[in-house]
Amino acid sequence: MTSQVLHQAFIQAAQRFPERIAVVEPQAGQLNYQELDKLSDGFRDYLIASGVRPGDRVGLYLRKSIDAVAAIYGILKAGAAYVPVDFSAPPSRNAYIMHNCQVKVLLTEHRFEEKLRVELAQLGAEPTLCCIEQAGGGQGLADVLADLSPAAATTVIPNADDLAYILYTSGSTGKPKGVMLSHRNAVSFVDWCSEAFEPTETDRFSSHAPFHFDLSILDLHVSLKHGAALVLVPEDVGKEPTKLAPLIAEQRISCWYSAPSILSLLAQFGTLAEYDYSALRLVLFAGEVFPVKHLRNLSEQWPHPRYFNLYGPTETNVCTYYEVKLPIPEDRTIPFPIGEVCSHLQGIVVDSDDRIVPSGESGELCISGSGVMQGYWDLAEQTARAFLSYDDKRWYHTGDIVVETSPGCYLYQGRRDRMVKRRGYRVELGEIEAGLYKHPDIKEAAVLAQADEEAGIKIKAFVSHHGETRPSIIAMKRFCTENLPLYMIPDEFVWLPELPKTSTDKIDYQALKGA
Repeated sequence: MTSQVLHQAFIQAAQRFPERIAVVEPQAGQLNYQELDKLSDGFRDYLIASGVRPGDRVGLYLRKSIDAVAAIYGILKAGAAYVPVDFSAPPSRNAYIMHNCQVKVLLTEHRFEEKLRVELAQLGAEPTLCCIEQAGGGQGLADVLADLSPAAATTVIPNADDLAYILYTSGSTGKPKGVMLSHRNAVSFVDWCSEAFEPTETDRFSSHAPFHFDLSILDLHVSLKHGAALVLVPEDVGKEPTKLAPLIAEQRISCWYSAPSILSLLAQFGTLAEYDYSALRLVLFAGEVFPVKHLRNLSEQWPHPRYFNLYGPTETNVCTYYEVKLPIPEDRTIPFPIGEVCSHLQGIVVDSDDRIVPSGESGELCISGSGVMQGYWDLAEQTARAFLSYDDKRWYHTGDIVVETSPGCYLYQGRRDRMVKRRGYRVELGEIEAGLYKHPDIKEAAVLAQADEEAGIKIKAFVSHHGETRPSIIAMKRFCTENLPLYMIPDEFVWLPELPKTSTDKIDYQALKGA
């Protein structure tokens, strides 16, 4: 069952399985396919009545919920593209994103409305705000739509190359940049997942990743294509292994997908032996390297599922995959490969001059095919730099250094630049520096990422300050909480009288590595 656009598969599933549970929000409720389809139709009607037209962008600034799932499909049904943001990030960052891509309508919760309006006004942005009392169970969205009672509209079926969503990632200038994904991009990925993982209507998928994170594309759209149930993992539970372990068992999750850091915590602190995980058939992980000792620990406690290491930047979603065969040998210490290129994509490895390197030599992985992004929103020069032309195709520079260890199988070796993966999120160290420079007492700031066996990546900030008294660690942490997403806050601050410089008066990062 192949669709040209992302929401067609959900509509077809709702027609085939109207009474099956579509989405579950623990402690808040659940909706079957018919109910979710109807709620998304209501939001579609509201958007079209509000002047949203095909190609427009609609923002989502609310916590992960049934309301958000229905809104996503309502946006797609209106022919628009959805733009989700991290509700826990500073309002200034989210307002910048909404202004940057000129959202026509913005769905949010009342608790965010006041600060959001202030930040939007400062930018001169004036989207229509649709405020629900509180996200959860779909009731907040349903109540607003009942009050507005918009006229019924018709679902839009856009062209395959029209925009489906924009996901904002960390930008090297300190400003987030929008990755534009079309329906063709998304559907080709969802179809590949269908081929690789063979989901059915009896599956129950986890939704651990927030909707502004590219892992959510698999969670949402693969499950709801096949008539399966999507179980939303609450944010407060998702990072607590003692709460998460029983939820996975109680909800009979069959397909789990998250960053490795969460699975590492589960293996170490989840007391997994206490619960029944017989429903679990797939454990998928992506976003960062999974330390082998933690993966071995997990697989010994969960020996029955199949394990897949998925790799890929937001610009391509998953572009390579590798099935980890159990049991993992006791003497293995090096991470598993990122594997072979997915069937809807192609890969090449190039040197710094964009020349293809022989198998067995290190180089940068470049990806081409139907899953590769259209480009970065309103950043034509960055988009052009992100691609190379070879064999009459566009190839995306992933920035990741790999080596082909056996025919068609790649091993990840590191980043080409200063971008790192932390807790599954892509983090540009320059954006953290830009956030630190907002502090009035900070004179200089430089940020480095260091490998850490337990955490994967440790963020270390080197800073100098104005005046005689430096800010306290508590004050810096509080400041960072107000100015950076949680996953960008440095783990350690090192105070120096001044930062070392190169001969061209730039900060000497090499010297800081030894500090």
